Amino acid sequence: MSARGRCARVLPSELNKVCPERGDEPATHPSMMSDFEVVPNLQQSSSSVSRSRRKAHFPAGSNEKENLISWIPENIRKKECTYFVESSQTSDSGRIVCECGYLREQHLDDAAKPPIFLGKEWDPSRHIQEMPTDAFGDIRFTGLGQKTGKYVRVSSDTPPRVIYHLMTQHWGLDPPNLLISVTGGAKNFVMKPRLKNIFRQGLVKVAQTTGAWIITGGSHAGVMKQVGEAVRDFMLSCSHKEGDIVTIGIATWGTVYNRESLVCPMGGFPAEYVLDEENQGSLSCLDSNHSHFILVDDGTHGKYGVEIPLRTRLEKFIAEQTKVKGGVAIKIPIVCVVLEGGPGTLDTIYNAITHGTPCVIVEGSGRVADVIAQVANLPVAQITIALIQSKLSVLFQDTYELFTESKLVEWTKKIQDIVRSQQLLTIFREGKYGQQDVDVAILQALFKASRNQDHFGRENWDHQLKLAVAWNRVDIARSEIFTDDHDWKPSDLHPVMAAALISNKPEFVKLFLEQGVRLKDFVTYTLVYLYDNLAPSCLFHSKLQKVLLGGGGSTRPASKVPRLQMHHVSQVLRELLGLLTQPLYPKPKQAERPRLSIPVPHIKLNVQGSSLRPLYKRSPGRVTFTMDPVRDLLIWAVVQNRRELAEIIWAQSQDCMAAALACSKILKELAKEEEDTDTTDDMLALAEEYEHKAIGVFTECYRKDEERAQKLLTRVSEAWGKTTCLQLALEAKNMNFVSHGGVQAFLTKVWWGKLSVDNGLWRVITCMLFFPLLYTNLITFSREKRLQPPMGCLARLRAFFTAPIVIFLMNTLSYFSFLLLFAYVLMVDFQPVPSWREYLIYFWLFSLVCEETRQLLYDPDGLGIVKMASLYIKDFWNKLDICAILVFIAGLTCRLTPSTLYPGRIILSLAFIIFCLRLMHIFTVSRTLGPKIIIVKRMMKDVFFFLFLLAVWVVSFGVAKQAILIHNEERVEWLFRGVIYHSYLTIFGQIPSYIDRVNFNIDQCSPNGTDPYKPKCPETHGDNNTPIFPEWLTVILLCLYLLFTNILLLNLLIAMFNYTFQQVQEHTDQIWKFQRHDLIQEYHGRPPAPPPLILLSHLQLLLRRGLLRQPATHHKLKEKLEKNEEAALLSWEMYLKESYLQHQQCQEKQNTEQMIRDIAQRVDVLAELLDLDRVKRTGVVEQRLGSLEDQVHQSAQALRWMMQVLRGNGFSSAEDVPPVGSSTALGTKELALEGRAEERQPPCHVLARNLLYPGSHILRFPVPDEKVPWEVDFPLYDPPAYSAEHKDMAVQDPFSLSLESLLKINYNTMDGLIDRQSFHGLYTVQDGLPLNPMGRTGLRGRGRLHCFGPNHALHPVVTRWRRNLDGSIIRKSLKKMLEVLVAQYPLSDVWALPGGSLEPGEMLPLKLKWILRREFWPQFQNLLKQGTEVHKGYLDDPRNTDNAWVETVAISVHFDTQHDLEMKRLNSFLQGCDPELCIRWQVLDKRIPLHANHKELLHKVSTLLGAYY
Repeated sequence: MSARGRCARVLPSELNKVCPERGDEPATHPSMMSDFEVVPNLQQSSSSVSRSRRKAHFPAGSNEKENLISWIPENIRKKECTYFVESSQTSDSGRIVCECGYLREQHLDDAAKPPIFLGKEWDPSRHIQEMPTDAFGDIRFTGLGQKTGKYVRVSSDTPPRVIYHLMTQHWGLDPPNLLISVTGGAKNFVMKPRLKNIFRQGLVKVAQTTGAWIITGGSHAGVMKQVGEAVRDFMLSCSHKEGDIVTIGIATWGTVYNRESLVCPMGGFPAEYVLDEENQGSLSCLDSNHSHFILVDDGTHGKYGVEIPLRTRLEKFIAEQTKVKGGVAIKIPIVCVVLEGGPGTLDTIYNAITHGTPCVIVEGSGRVADVIAQVANLPVAQITIALIQSKLSVLFQDTYELFTESKLVEWTKKIQDIVRSQQLLTIFREGKYGQQDVDVAILQALFKASRNQDHFGRENWDHQLKLAVAWNRVDIARSEIFTDDHDWKPSDLHPVMAAALISNKPEFVKLFLEQGVRLKDFVTYTLVYLYDNLAPSCLFHSKLQKVLLGGGGSTRPASKVPRLQMHHVSQVLRELLGLLTQPLYPKPKQAERPRLSIPVPHIKLNVQGSSLRPLYKRSPGRVTFTMDPVRDLLIWAVVQNRRELAEIIWAQSQDCMAAALACSKILKELAKEEEDTDTTDDMLALAEEYEHKAIGVFTECYRKDEERAQKLLTRVSEAWGKTTCLQLALEAKNMNFVSHGGVQAFLTKVWWGKLSVDNGLWRVITCMLFFPLLYTNLITFSREKRLQPPMGCLARLRAFFTAPIVIFLMNTLSYFSFLLLFAYVLMVDFQPVPSWREYLIYFWLFSLVCEETRQLLYDPDGLGIVKMASLYIKDFWNKLDICAILVFIAGLTCRLTPSTLYPGRIILSLAFIIFCLRLMHIFTVSRTLGPKIIIVKRMMKDVFFFLFLLAVWVVSFGVAKQAILIHNEERVEWLFRGVIYHSYLTIFGQIPSYIDRVNFNIDQCSPNGTDPYKPKCPETHGDNNTPIFPEWLTVILLCLYLLFTNILLLNLLIAMFNYTFQQVQEHTDQIWKFQRHDLIQEYHGRPPAPPPLILLSHLQLLLRRGLLRQPATHHKLKEKLEKNEEAALLSWEMYLKESYLQHQQCQEKQNTEQMIRDIAQRVDVLAELLDLDRVKRTGVVEQRLGSLEDQVHQSAQALRWMMQVLRGNGFSSAEDVPPVGSSTALGTKELALEGRAEERQPPCHVLARNLLYPGSHILRFPVPDEKVPWEVDFPLYDPPAYSAEHKDMAVQDPFSLSLESLLKINYNTMDGLIDRQSFHGLYTVQDGLPLNPMGRTGLRGRGRLHCFGPNHALHPVVTRWRRNLDGSIIRKSLKKMLEVLVAQYPLSDVWALPGGSLEPGEMLPLKLKWILRREFWPQFQNLLKQGTEVHKGYLDDPRNTDNAWVETVAISVHFDTQHDLEMKRLNSFLQGCDPELCIRWQVLDKRIPLHANHKELLHKVSTLLGAYY
């Protein structure tokens, strides 16, 4: 405690003791600031704190901590007592304390020497001052792990906006989707174990699933301790990914035990806090399971309840904030959860209900909660003072004696008002049907309050749906929102559908699709908006930004960055899908209106103020044309790697196989560029999953119909860039799909062309060499096999030689002939002058060059020469062809020059080697050799990496050996031999002879290095020519070199080869089948004649394309179908996709693990039902016993009355007859009460007894229902007096209640211009004051009314029928619907009927005159005379008092036809009224947001007209 006296000024040495982490930094204190100076600092600090980093805790020494240290003292204050006044009370230790509760040494030094002007009496408003806070930072509870929370000491007058700014900007909390205020007993209490578990699990579940903040008192006792333990249990059982639960404790600084450890002017990071319950005494410790603490300081010590006003203001401020997430804005809802509790808890509940906050009362927790829960289902008239007294005597046994009679009256009145607001009150009962969990009860309470809230139109349904989406509670949406009570139009769900997509809530997307959302309408108006809201961490988002910035990656000003359009998305998608696909969203032409740009309005949906409909104003020209909306949404989900969302959307797709293969391709391309390894693994796993989906659908199709399934492979998909499924699979390298039996059967069919696949290869070769055999039965054609008419001679010849397999065999034979001829010329016939054989080779090569040129220029898809060249170069065999041709041309050039004849032959020999390597491409068609060639290609990569390692050892050993043995070798070629060549040969056993002295022979070397054919000799002794190098060293180096290269590196190479071989061997069949397609496609589009005869085909092609301008025939494996045929094919595919999905679901259910999970879940549900059944049966017995007790009590009362009557020889008044009880069980009564549509009207006024009088701070005397009539004796009744002064009114009664002024008033008659006559007849006047004919109100005087007695008013109810555009009347529940004229007056936030109080001598109310022009007043008076009077008498108004009340006349003015001249005239005069007024025709129903007494008038009008209400 002693630290508190020094907190205002701390020496550096003392600071080290309190905050050792801060070193010797001096404590600085900014100057005092008022609350109004906080706003600029809030704005400045918001720029210094990163909004994107939402971390609950930051490391010490970071920028965030420095910002916090500078920001908090400038914006947040504490309170200190500056004047010591001795108190009559003493501290717990018996020492003298100040009136504030602190000891003398805990005050400032100047507090004991007060100036004279302060006076002698202690006044908190003058003697407590604000100064910068000295307690904030991180709090760590000693001995309870490393969990760290946040805390701050604030003044009780701190603006809520400052605290909210601290929590969201500096503490890094995300704004909540829900605010849960938990209140109740502050002391420890006992709950049933089952109820405790249900409460804990439910509270944590609702907080964790909805992203809520939980606010409590923060101490380690009572309900706060229950909440803390619930959060603790959750954190111990959950994973780190589930996130923390924000639990905020708002406690009183002056009641916190050990608070001196939290004092640190420069911030505690962390401050160590000891939780010591044994020695806390009358104070309380903070709860260690809360994450944040706000400690409210009013400058006093030991005074509880200081935090309640600030907590109320903070909760109200947070509830007024709007949170925008996923394009949907919601007002943050708040709910109050009550456990146990005492008198303070009752006040909290009453204030919450009064302010419209829904409350959940947990029955069985004790005291106040049980009192309210036990009477909640009773009619308000049965909630009497005696009943409440009996409940309190049972539930407040220890403190019941403290309840005075006036306290009982107050409690009865408050409980009646609480129970009367059934729409805001929810009782959680253990075992009640539909409320097995507290989380469901909390969310249902919010929905019930929202559903019963007054509103215009349908905004509340939108509000509820947006809350459910924000909370991600699809179960609540299904059970509470999508019911028969409201019909949802698909277009109404578009904004929340967009929010669910952006927020990645797949279950809601599935729900909205079930509710009839049409994706075509939805995507048309939201696609660009969805791409605008991509997650910034998404790789696709960064690629899209590069496209918008021009691809250079340079930064541009935000104003110069072009607006996102769909052709920008198309550019990125084409990079991912491959160049063979056409743009999915073509760029609009400059002359056209950009249809593909969708500047969708920001879907910021204000829950309270607007409907969802106006946000989707659909104007032509601002929409997206899309041929497949499912494809668009699927791409949007896949590029963000959203597995569940993409799966739901893919299930809706029509071209599902192409969609799955395209998704696989996109994901694989994104995975190559993704830096995060976890995300990369997820993408690759999802890509594989989509490949399996495509295989599954194709398998179903292939089983049903092989030909139609093969059509799906080659069908040109307009939706996916005019590509095919087969092409997408090849681009994505989906080997599993390509190796599918159906795909291979199709490739085999293409490979054999029009020939039957049953023909043997030897038959084909035989007929190729002796083509007359074609006209025999040696070769069969597929047409003949299908029992079609036989082919003609030319047709058979053409069909045979155009088959790809025949073209391949002929080209193979031609290529072998070319190589044989080429080898013969090189080895036998290479003359200075080329022979005819050599010229034939040149001609042959020219035909090969022409064919390569044709392949390069062949562009059936219109991609352009540049893209075709890039695709051509990507193929390895094309690179090899180009290399061979270039080397051949280089050799030919040298060969034709006489001086370079021999080099030309050498170069041509090298070209022959490359041409021979080209043979491997031919062998890929073999099922045996094809995979081996692939293994060789893979091993070549291994060799490259191996050579890099080998080069290190070869060069290091070679240089060292050369430097040791040879001195100054200047010949470069011999340097290369000694360093590289000899070292390399040493690996294979050719050890140099001069490496040791034993095998050294000087005749094998040149002593001076002059012999060009001998290496230079090592240095020797001059006498005996023996080498002088250290033999031991060279031998050791040689042994080490051979050890690492011959044993280690070579075995490493063998291991690498073995791994590669095994890896390829495991997938040999798949790889061969995948590689096989390239060869088949090449020869499927190749001219039939082999080189050199292929020149004839080239000449024909040149004539056809160049001279005759005939379009090119597409030989690629594509087929464009007619629209009808394509639609039928896609429908068939979609049908089989559904079959595949059902089959997958069946397999999942049959899975052993899934079956075990299902059985465990069913056992849990069964156990829960059995437990609930036991609780229900126990409850039913208790209810029946209670009902029996009631009936016995009523029977006893009846018998007692009968005896009294018999004794008096006659009957008394009927009022003494006891009520006859019903034999209906209490449980049935409860269900009936909960299911009733409307409560019957109360027998007495209700609004006139609200405790807080409107427009003032006056509190009425509490008047329970039974004490309202004046005839009922109420000795305690002592209401306050209040009469407001109206400066703007010329006529008003005196606001003084002196008898002299009151005797001048004439009641029950015309008092001058004031009509003091009541519609209910004569009223009683007592002590010069009239008495309210309806009974007590709890307030004397005239309040805000102008006159004592009746204040007359006029309320015209102007209605018309609600009509469609065609003029027909709209009906609901078979009744016609009305529209009523309502107005909103200046300085008022509520709507009302156009009427009000009548001024003395006036015929129309002043408020009505504001609405109408003066020239229309006489006509409106005529309308009133023609109208129907629906009410005349007392009006239950909140302004009524015991001595002044409102009586009104309500007249119904109804326009039956839409062509009524008076209605048109009225509308014209309304349009020209005061612009500050708001007037509208509003649909009439029971939820129209008007004053409650006005709604009663509307009910009477609707009953009169037989209209819907």
